[in-house]
Amino acid sequence: MQSVKTDQLLRVTVGVLLAAFVYVIYLAIHERVVVAGDQAPQFSLTADNGRAVSVPNFGGKLLVLNFWASWCGPCIEETPSLTQFAKDYAQKGVVVLGISVDQNDKAYRAFLQKYSPGFLTARDLKVHEDYGTFMYPETYIIDSQGKVLLKIAEAADWTSPKLTQYVNSLL
Repeated sequence: MQSVKTDQLLRVTVGVLLAAFVYVIYLAIHERVVVAGDQAPQFSLTADNGRAVSVPNFGGKLLVLNFWASWCGPCIEETPSLTQFAKDYAQKGVVVLGISVDQNDKAYRAFLQKYSPGFLTARDLKVHEDYGTFMYPETYIIDSQGKVLLKIAEAADWTSPKLTQYVNSLL
């Protein structure tokens, strides 16, 4: 009889500990993943053209923050439309910043030379971690106060009417 109660108590204890462990892991992961409505993690870096860019102070403009990598097929596919978007919205108060997560500077430079992105670019190995970004491309639209308005966790057609109408509604 005592053995049955001990087994039940042990099972309940293990179950409670397992649930607590899963909950702690969930909180750790959830806290690191930035979603729409969150304050964007602050960063400051210098783009390849020498321009200093920081969140939340980037000249009172809307920031389109795109994380990408040279080895990412969808990133390559997205680059032409993001370039066109940057060109179309440069005079409308929108800054596009593409941050490469490439560890290899040579691969990064080769990508820039081959695809000639028409937006600010930089290579940084830390900022994407602050956003909880580990799959690419991933893009955040951030307002001038540093609030994330939209998160796009896949390649996007930046010339699509749906996306341009959304951005226009923010301006």
